Amino acid sequence: MSIFAVEYVYDPEQEDLRAEHRPEHRGWLEQLVEQGVVLASGPFVDGSGALLVVASGSEAELNSVLAQDPFAREGVISAVKTAAWNPIIGVFKDHV
Repeated sequence: MSIFAVEYVYDPEQEDLRAEHRPEHRGWLEQLVEQGVVLASGPFVDGSGALLVVASGSEAELNSVLAQDPFAREGVISAVKTAAWNPIIGVFKDHV
């Protein structure tokens, strides 16, 4: 299992649409936390996007999971950047 850092970039013009779908988005994230897929998630304080730390078997599997996000379905994410991450210190090191 690999860990990925996922950065969502939000379009400020779509804040109302994000707010409308935020409860469903957070419910989706909470289910993934219960499954051990999402290790951490939260928005950037400036509202420009969010960071997700995700455990996944492959980048293809990760992309399949991210495609199910209500925010992705509604088109309120402007850009997504994913990167495999190798935590060697801290709480995530045992997930590698």
